[in-house]
Amino acid sequence: MSTIALNASTAIVAIAIVLLIFLMKMVKTVPQGYNYTIERFRRYAYTIQPGLNIVPPLFHRVGVRMNMMEQVLDVPTQEIITRDNATVAVDGVAFYQVIDAPRAAYEVANLNSAIMNLLMTNIRTVMGSMDLDQLLSHRDEINTRLLTVVDAAAISWGIKITRVEIKDIVPPADLIASMGRQMKAEREKRAVILEAEGQRQSEILKAEGQKQSQVLEAEGRKEAAFRDAEARERSAQAEAAATLVVSEALSRGNVAALNYFIADKYVKAMQAIASAPNQKVVVLPMEATALIGSLAGIGEIAKATFGEAAVQARRGGSGVPHVDTRQS
Repeated sequence: MSTIALNASTAIVAIAIVLLIFLMKMVKTVPQGYNYTIERFRRYAYTIQPGLNIVPPLFHRVGVRMNMMEQVLDVPTQEIITRDNATVAVDGVAFYQVIDAPRAAYEVANLNSAIMNLLMTNIRTVMGSMDLDQLLSHRDEINTRLLTVVDAAAISWGIKITRVEIKDIVPPADLIASMGRQMKAEREKRAVILEAEGQRQSEILKAEGQKQSQVLEAEGRKEAAFRDAEARERSAQAEAAATLVVSEALSRGNVAALNYFIADKYVKAMQAIASAPNQKVVVLPMEATALIGSLAGIGEIAKATFGEAAVQARRGGSGVPHVDTRQS
């Protein structure tokens, strides 16, 4: 009896252990960023998501643990012959993400190798259809074309190519030297052109300035000549008016007005000679009697205008000597 009870207890413990193992195998924990495919009889059944999952044992098993995060793939260096027969070494990098775990797991074998070969083939195709100058100056265009072509080809594998970048384009050493000489010659050419352009602009500005200066100078001379002519015209008008007054006085028999007129001109002429800046000594080739006669004419005009008393008072106040016109 005791043996039977012992065997029964052992069987219960064994069953409990088997049940525990069975339950433990049913629980599947998937980490964040991964998807697991579940196979039933080695055929895809469904996909479990990150977290705690229950998978029936015995006939089900985890197939592929698929990384769903964005991944980077380095493209090794390869030599490419461009359309103009230049050989260049090119490498790059690509970013992709699995968006459909079952297709990525079962539609293609060795996913990374497939993506790598797809990238290298299309890099040769795209860059081989371009000239060397285009390769060196249109890198963004190359990246865009590669991304479009590779992403369209890889979408059937359940992945998304998010970015393709060409890292380095290395021409041969002799070609790099030729490009350096060409670049140097081009820069020297631009420097010469810029220098010539600057000199041309400088000459134009100088000519413009000289032209403006001459125009302003001519306008100044024109204005001065106009004002001089106007001043001479006014002076001539004043002279004509004075001459007319003297002529009218002579017509009335008044000789003193003529004497005054002559004496005024005489005194102004002597004043101009004496006020000359380089004049040190003034020689007066004149006759005293002529000047006295002129002064007598001025006296006669004063008498006629202001009267005898006013003239006498003026003489006494100013100290001017009296000139007797009867002696002349």
